[in-house]
Amino acid sequence: MAAGRGEAAEACVGRVVLPGDVLLLPACPDEDGERLRLGAGAAPRGRLLCGPGLRRCVAGLLVTKCGLLRHRQAGGGGAAGGAYWVDSQQKRYVPVKGDHVIGIVTAKAGDVFKLDVGGSEQASLSYLAFEGATKRNRPNVQVGDLIYGQFLVANKDMEPEMVCIDSSGRSSGMGIIGQDGFLFKVSLGLIRKLLAPKCEIIQELSQLYPFELVLGMNGRIWVKAKTVQQTLIIVNILEACEYMTAEQRKQALAKLSGN
Repeated sequence: MAAGRGEAAEACVGRVVLPGDVLLLPACPDEDGERLRLGAGAAPRGRLLCGPGLRRCVAGLLVTKCGLLRHRQAGGGGAAGGAYWVDSQQKRYVPVKGDHVIGIVTAKAGDVFKLDVGGSEQASLSYLAFEGATKRNRPNVQVGDLIYGQFLVANKDMEPEMVCIDSSGRSSGMGIIGQDGFLFKVSLGLIRKLLAPKCEIIQELSQLYPFELVLGMNGRIWVKAKTVQQTLIIVNILEACEYMTAEQRKQALAKLSGN
């Protein structure tokens, strides 16, 4: 890729991009052949989402991480819409707005809880960010509790802020996670694989034992099965899935189901 000039984003999808690369976006017909400007004065007809590993710049998108460039088409199929992001392997989680994560309550500071989400700094969570919470009806949150929520604010200039309600004020499965169960950490790449629609790993495990599973984009997984032994078996399988092929995983599950 030529330094300073950039290359079309569509041509780089599926290829390795490096920090500092500039990805040019398709031009809109009403801009007289010029490149799409991302300023407030010229909004594209299709909504363009700039995902992790990319930053908006005058020319288009600036790459900030090393990895594979990915693209998802918009629902309407517009050329200017959709989402671009960089699929990279990293150990430290960087908060992204809208991500669902598992946090550990570390402190209470007035009306705000402080949570460890695995990032460079702790996230804040208001006691009013729970379904049905009021000044009189406060949630029973204690230090050490596990909270499943999503980021409302996440950028490099502000402290991350979490909520446990959606835009309609409903919990939608978010909130305090039960005391029982087992919490462990895996790579961010494995989490993205497990969160993919119709994940084969989750479908195969569900046929082995009945269990509850909470997946956080920050690499944390909470599992609870009927017994402690079944819980630990599921934990070991999930940890090993990152280094096993599909055939090896099926063989291991077949041995367990035979027992």
